[in-house]
Amino acid sequence: MIDSSRSYAAHRDAELDPPIARDRFHLMPSPILGQDHTAYLVGNSLGLMPIGTREDMNADLDAWQNLAVRGYAHGDRPWMAYPLQLSGASARVVGALPDEVVITNGLTINLHLLLTSFYRPHGSRTKIVIEDYAFSSDSYAVRSHVAARGLDPDVDVLRLRPRAGEDSLRTEDVIATLREHGDSIATVLVGAVNYLSGEFMDVPAITRTVHDIGAIAGWDLAHAAGNVPLRMHDWDVDFAAWCSYKYLNSGPGSVSGAFIHERHLDDPDIPRLAGWWSNRPETRFRMDPILDPWTTAEAWSVSCSPVFIMSPALTSLRIFDEIGMERLHARSLELTAYLFALIDIAARDVDIQVITPREPDRHGAQVSIRVPVEPFALIESMYSTHGVLGDARNPDVIRLTPAPLYNTFEDVWRGVDALSRCLGGPRIAEG
Repeated sequence: MIDSSRSYAAHRDAELDPPIARDRFHLMPSPILGQDHTAYLVGNSLGLMPIGTREDMNADLDAWQNLAVRGYAHGDRPWMAYPLQLSGASARVVGALPDEVVITNGLTINLHLLLTSFYRPHGSRTKIVIEDYAFSSDSYAVRSHVAARGLDPDVDVLRLRPRAGEDSLRTEDVIATLREHGDSIATVLVGAVNYLSGEFMDVPAITRTVHDIGAIAGWDLAHAAGNVPLRMHDWDVDFAAWCSYKYLNSGPGSVSGAFIHERHLDDPDIPRLAGWWSNRPETRFRMDPILDPWTTAEAWSVSCSPVFIMSPALTSLRIFDEIGMERLHARSLELTAYLFALIDIAARDVDIQVITPREPDRHGAQVSIRVPVEPFALIESMYSTHGVLGDARNPDVIRLTPAPLYNTFEDVWRGVDALSRCLGGPRIAEG
């Protein structure tokens, strides 16, 4: 039986399982008088700001002021080095070789660039597979690529649906669907961690099946990168993309990453949209009209590197390099186990239901909860009356995410206590 008192949560934070890197982040102020910080449980949507971010960004602004164009190659932080520094650090987060990763653009732009290369319908193979609960931007991107090839998105987008009455996909059902439609599938693009349910898909098993049927395996890592351990290279994934502003704490709308397996990097038969930055740096300034492409993932880059949004990504990725994904994930599982246990206690008195799979290998930090009221209003009430911030998704789901870098067991306790009380239930415990 778990001790559900607040004093136990505080003791666990102070003595048993202290936070890993909470002191390296700015905590969000609380709207409650006398409460020093918000219990911020929404790192799945936007990570908190690392304390070092402002200093690093100011250094880049100083370089612009004092070095101007020479800042690309001179000073303490030459801008020309940022893309490869980010690629190396990001590769360690997603389990890739440095040459397989490029950091550029926004997430959906990168998905469009990758689909241009890896969705190549031919003969009977015309379908793209996504999950039915895919993030809407992924759906729009996929449907637009099908339409651009002169095909029908209502026919050639195959959506994976959970069983009736269930909220998550079963791996065996996904595999069965892929095998059933194998001859018609060109490309699969599925979220590794589903944005709505928080389910962590069995990436290696599904990828093997995709290859068995002769299709291309792509993954959206928006809710997986920095959240769960990934092995993109070893799992033989063809391509993937992710954002860096959620678990990777690089700021709103910050730069995105893309992974392309090394077997594709120097394949002249793969079409790519190109720009100046797709050209190898050794010959870029010759300004030739014919592209001299990188033989790395940088060949999928297009435009000049956005230095001022790469800077905070570098700041955050240094923290990930120091701590490592295995340690972060171990703490994440402890926090979510505690969150599940407290939700079960609250569910005795209020009508809530966890929809995230509870098996440790089937979820990351996000726990999604079905609630009996309008979810956005509930989130606002939890924030304004208790200083707890989660987020909501229509029609009836809230998401609470104890990010292992900075969240505590007391944050989790405050989150479930606020949820219970805002739904008319009792405090979780008074201790």
